Amino acid sequence: MKKKAVVLANGAFPTHHIPLAELENADLIVCCDGAVNKLDAAGFMADIIVGDLDSVQGHLKEKYTGKMFHSSDQETNDLTKAVNWCINHEIAEVVILGATGLRDDHMIGNVFLLPTYVGHIAVSMLTDHGVFTPIVASEQFNSYVGQQVSLFSSHPDVIITTENLKYPVKNQKFSMLWQGTLNESTSNCFTLNIEGGCLIVFQKY
Repeated sequence: MKKKAVVLANGAFPTHHIPLAELENADLIVCCDGAVNKLDAAGFMADIIVGDLDSVQGHLKEKYTGKMFHSSDQETNDLTKAVNWCINHEIAEVVILGATGLRDDHMIGNVFLLPTYVGHIAVSMLTDHGVFTPIVASEQFNSYVGQQVSLFSSHPDVIITTENLKYPVKNQKFSMLWQGTLNESTSNCFTLNIEGGCLIVFQKY
């Protein structure tokens, strides 16, 4: 069983060294449909391609014969299909790349899919600027003084308390998405205590 997979979505291909290192060191690379076109052009090999496969270039369909998993389910997008493939194949952790850039509406939708995955698989989403991590229980994060941190509540009933953030939050609920943005770490770690749902944490590199 492979413990960790990189899922590459069909947004902007990563350029920052941190997400690129995830690709270079991946146990398994799962591509969302047409993302394989960018992956192959960058010199990487996909292990599996998931989706309706209508965006995969013809010569790549030949190259990856036997590595394509067709799913025409219209109730889920290609990112969810790829993550579900990982869950069904007992992958322990998924790192999502290429889920931002190009279209802002897709980016927002992809970020807010994270709470639907977190109960089934360890998951994070890396961009060229930072990392999104969904949590459903209290957690401590490695950090550095001055690191930019934003918190996004998936539900207005989530109760949040923070430690070691510049603008402290104590037993607070966020009714609007902007309320937890633009905070800052004051230490080499910070702690988030939450109850009642999922919190998406963004940390700038």
